[in-house]
Parts: sequence; structure tokens; C-alpha cells
Amino acid sequence: MSVSFGRSTECEGVTVTDAIERRQCTLLTSDPVTPQPAAGERFRFPVDEAVSVRTRSIALPSVVATYVRDADGEMLAEVEHFSGREFPAGRYSVELCAPIKLYVLADGPLTVRASAERTTVDLGRRGEVLVGARSHHKRPEATITTTEEPFDLMRAVSALGSALKTTTCERSYPTLRGHPPLVELGDELRVPGELTPPDTGVRIEIPPSLRYLYPVAPLSYYLGARVEPGATARIVTDDGFEHALDPPRGFESEVERVLKQTFFLDCATRTEGYYKVDLHERRRAERVTGLDFASLYDRPLSEQLRAYLDVPYGLVEDLVPEWKLTTHVDPTPGNAELLPFLVNDLAVVRLPEGRSVSLSEAQTAAIDDFTRSAAGATVSSPPLIQPSKADSIEQAWAGDDAPIGASKASVRAFRNRLGREASDGDIDITVVCNDPTMDEEQDLAEQVYGTRDDLPFDVRIYRDLSVDALRAVVETDGDFLHYIGHIDDEGFECVDGKLDVRELEYVGVDAFFLNACGSYEQGMALIERGAIGGVVTLAEVINSGAVSVGKTMVRLLNQGFPLRVALNIAKDQSIVGCHYIVVGDGNLDVVQSDSQAPVLLTVDTVENGYEITPCLYPTSSHGMGSITGTFNAEPGVHYLASGELDTYTVTAEELRETLAVERTPVLLDGELAWTDELDLSEF
Repeated sequence: MSVSFGRSTECEGVTVTDAIERRQCTLLTSDPVTPQPAAGERFRFPVDEAVSVRTRSIALPSVVATYVRDADGEMLAEVEHFSGREFPAGRYSVELCAPIKLYVLADGPLTVRASAERTTVDLGRRGEVLVGARSHHKRPEATITTTEEPFDLMRAVSALGSALKTTTCERSYPTLRGHPPLVELGDELRVPGELTPPDTGVRIEIPPSLRYLYPVAPLSYYLGARVEPGATARIVTDDGFEHALDPPRGFESEVERVLKQTFFLDCATRTEGYYKVDLHERRRAERVTGLDFASLYDRPLSEQLRAYLDVPYGLVEDLVPEWKLTTHVDPTPGNAELLPFLVNDLAVVRLPEGRSVSLSEAQTAAIDDFTRSAAGATVSSPPLIQPSKADSIEQAWAGDDAPIGASKASVRAFRNRLGREASDGDIDITVVCNDPTMDEEQDLAEQVYGTRDDLPFDVRIYRDLSVDALRAVVETDGDFLHYIGHIDDEGFECVDGKLDVRELEYVGVDAFFLNACGSYEQGMALIERGAIGGVVTLAEVINSGAVSVGKTMVRLLNQGFPLRVALNIAKDQSIVGCHYIVVGDGNLDVVQSDSQAPVLLTVDTVENGYEITPCLYPTSSHGMGSITGTFNAEPGVHYLASGELDTYTVTAEELRETLAVERTPVLLDGELAWTDELDLSEF
């Protein structure tokens, strides 16, 4: 089991560790405690492990979404920043939406309160408290083998929906969408018996071609719909409803609209269920659609779908949360193996569309500065492609060329992540600087990595490594490698020669940042030999620009931003940003975020104060469908945690209070800064 409990060595309390996802939470107790194993069946919601402790109070040293339920599972209250609730005698479950899902089970009377820095469950006397924990980690339960024939591939895609944990609108919560089974190409179709598609009364008919099949895969999964051959593309339900998927505006566009509209309206409908929260988007949807969400909640999926799609998309288009990911997928049989991972992310899937570009077109500027290529070295650039724009926060490319402005998706990277083994050690971060002229970036990395007091880090700094020494670093199991130096067509430059990763059989590094000229080929080689994801360069980069990108990446990664999001933010801060891309799994993060989803605040000075716009980024553990409260918003109101939320005006005092809550990156009048480095007295 990946989740384990232990007595904290740093303070009075209990440490909860997810050894696979590299997450850790500490629960502070008012009394010395020795955790004792407890039965997970005592919790209403599933937990991976549970313990019992005797204490007067238990506290999480951060503020997260907190829900209090009674013994029957009925939600009684949500406790937010600077609020508290008292509860009389009875049994209560307190759900803490931390990086590891936590449930605290205790008998009342008790008080649950949240300050600026912690969430506390106080019994007022010493008594038994049960703590259960569930990992956000999701693994596919089986593997489908299929031939390259379209009819077999349609049956394989139809079985992806077997991973849904419910077919109600609650499946819009990411934790209730299980990881789809893997897909492998073989000599015959073999679908394990347990992978029966759910009986939702919905099917999708398409012409038997991969050009139609790949784009409908996420929609088929989300609807639990079978994919069957048909003369035209359409959705058909058992109760007679039909919806064309090939209208004049185009097949792929309509599939995307249906997925987004259905998902969004499910998010509104589900507020009648497990979490009866005041959802900002539901308020707005009720006004423009006229839908009765209370009535819709208990109706079958096919009836909900009919009601949703009777609403013109234009009425809800501006309400749909910014989508996390659009992936351009070449409709070749081999890319069928990529579909389960894209579907797990609820990505929009498109056929590849873009234009080939030259390196000179990709460059944004040139200045008189030295580059990170060694003197006389040859640095080649791969064939480049500029994907067409997409209405999503991130983009990925599953094709032969290296994409500009998108990550390079790789089946091998996703499979490497599934093979990640549990580790009970600290988070291993290795910084290698193989050029003394680049000490500025190395010094900053040394200062920033490991500054998170709530997380265990093992940071190692190396300079001027030999080939053998760098090989040992790359082959040793570790969480993150930050390389600063020179790379060319022959490999990593070392003090006594070149290390070519293509000649290695295995690498142990999970994630990497190769801040050197032309590191694309070596980065792809790391992926092919065991790594999960990383950031590389496509060509020569000027040193000042590389330092700028490196500085920003160090800070963002240390705050829990995933690779792809961190690079999207960092590259906007440098003229050479276009030369960087993510290869492999862009969802990978190095450390956990303080918040459920990392946030970037945009703060603009206006005549009557300041305008704040929070932008939240879905992650692998808090994907599409997660909810959040937000800074300075109306108390008790929630938002779907994806993309930019509302913009609202605050006074200088309110701005100072907002910026003091936690360490967060801020775009302050267009310049990237950090809340803990700002002089708040200047506002």
C-alpha cells in the first residue's frame, strides 16, 4: 500500500506519507500520540489506511477545503479561512482535501475551525480520533489487447468507460473517474471480462476510421458510451434521443463542445449530491439555461444528456471552465496506446493540425550574448511544428516533429510513471553545474530547492562532474535532475569528455530540467530509458535568457507547479522562452503544492484600488472538476478550479491580506514576482 502513517519526528503528531506520489502531510496533535492501526471500514468513504490516536485536538498546518458530515454522510458544514463551527454530541467525519485525502472521525461535541495557517478539530477533551487517508494515485486495473483494425479499436475504446466509479453526474469529480485500462497492440482483440462498459443507455456511432475514433475517445469514456460503426457520426440513446456530431461547423469541434457542455452541466447538477456547495458557475447557468438542476440530479444519464444538449452551446460557452489540455494525435494505430492516458486527463483530442516552422521563425529575438553551447560544438535542431491554437490552458503533440508551444507526448513516459516504485525516502533533487560561468543559476537553485519546511528534501549540488560521475547521477534513482551546462549532438559535456544518454540502458531520474543548448535529443533519450518527464531546449539559447528561465522554473517547481504549467509561465519571462518544451508527461510535478491546485495571481493597479484575477491549474491529483474557494470572493462561494476565475477589485488593505495568505507567484502589473518577496507596505 502506498499510504502509510508514522509518528512525527519533528513535532507532536502523525505523519502521513504517499510513497508513490511523493506526498506528505503532518497532523499536529495536542498530546504525544502513538498511532495504532484502525479498520478502514469504519469510514463512510474509502480509505487506503487508517490509524487511531488519543488526543484533545488534531490540526493540519495549512488551510484546505474542509467538509463536516454526520454519521449518515449528510454534509453539515464547510469550514473556510477564518471561520469555525461547533457541533453537539454525535459522530462526525471531517474531510480534509489535502495533497493526501484525509478523513478525521471523532465523537462530538467538537469544534472545527480554520485560521490563516491551520485547520483544527478540537474535542475539548482527550478522546479517540480516527484518521483515514486515501492516495490520489490512480492505476489502470487491466490491459486491453487489440489489433490495428478499426472495428477492434472501437471495441477497445468502448471498454475505457469501465473505469468510471459512477455513471451519475458525480463522475465530474476527478476522484470518481478511475484510470482507464491500458491499450496494447497485438495479433487479436482481447478485452478482459471485468472491463464491461457501463450500461448508460448511450452509444456513439461513427464511420469506422481512426480519424473519427480518436477524437471521440474522451467523450465515450466520460459518457460510458459504446462506440459502434455508423454511416454518420452521432450520439444515440436507448430512449430515442439523437445528436449529430458532424454538423456544418465540423466533427471535432462538435465532439469538443459536447464533452465540455456535458461535463460543465454535470458539475452544476452534482451540487445536489455529495457536496452541497454554493457553486458560482451553477448560479450563472441557472440564469441562462433555465435548467432545474435539483430535478435533473436523480434522472438517468441519457435523460440528463438530452436536457443538457437541448441547451444551445452559445448560452454556456463563456461559463465552461478553461479546459486543461488539448492533444494533437496522429491517427496511426500505434497512438491507440496513448489514448488511456489522454482520456484519464479528460483531454480534448484533435487530429494533428499545424505548420512546419524553421528555427529562425521560432526565434523571437537575438542579442549579443554568449550561448550555452560549448565553443566549436555542433547543436542540431529537430524538425519543428507549430500546432494550431486550441481553447485550453495547455497543449500536447503526439506526432513525429518537435512542437513549438506544446509538450511532446510519449507513451513511454506515461508507462514509466505507472512503473514508478514506492519510496520512503526524502525527495531527491540533484543540481549539476558543469560550467563555472553559470554559477548564478546554480546558486539560486541551491537556495530555493528544499526551502519548503513542510516537506522532506535531499538536495545535492555537484560541480564539474566527469563522464563516469554524471553517468552515476543519471542512473541512480532520483526525483529530479537540474542540469546546468553544455549539451551538443554528442551528449552532455563533462570535464573529461561527453556523456551520451543514448548509450545507456537505464536511467533512474524521474524528472529533469536540461538547461543547456539543444538538449531535446538527450531529453528524449532519458524518456526512452526510464524518465517520466522533463524540460529541454530545441536549439542554442543565450545564457542570460537561460538563466531567466532557470530562475523562474526553480521557484515554480518548488511550489508544486507541474512541468508543463511551470514552463508555460516561465517562458513568458524570457526572449528565449520559445526554445523550451516539455517532453514526456507534462503533468509530473517535483513537489506537492501548498494548495490543491497551484495558483497564479494577476494583480493590476487601477484607479480605485487593485484588480485581482486568480488562475488555477489542474494537476494529475486535482484534475478537471475540482472545486475551490478563492481569494476575497463572497464567503461560501466555490468555483471550478481550472483557469482564470473572477476578476474583482480590492483595496490596498485587502490586497495585503490576500498576498500574505501563502507564498504564491504574482503577475504584478505584468511583472512576475513572489508574495513573500514583496514589500507589502508599499501597497
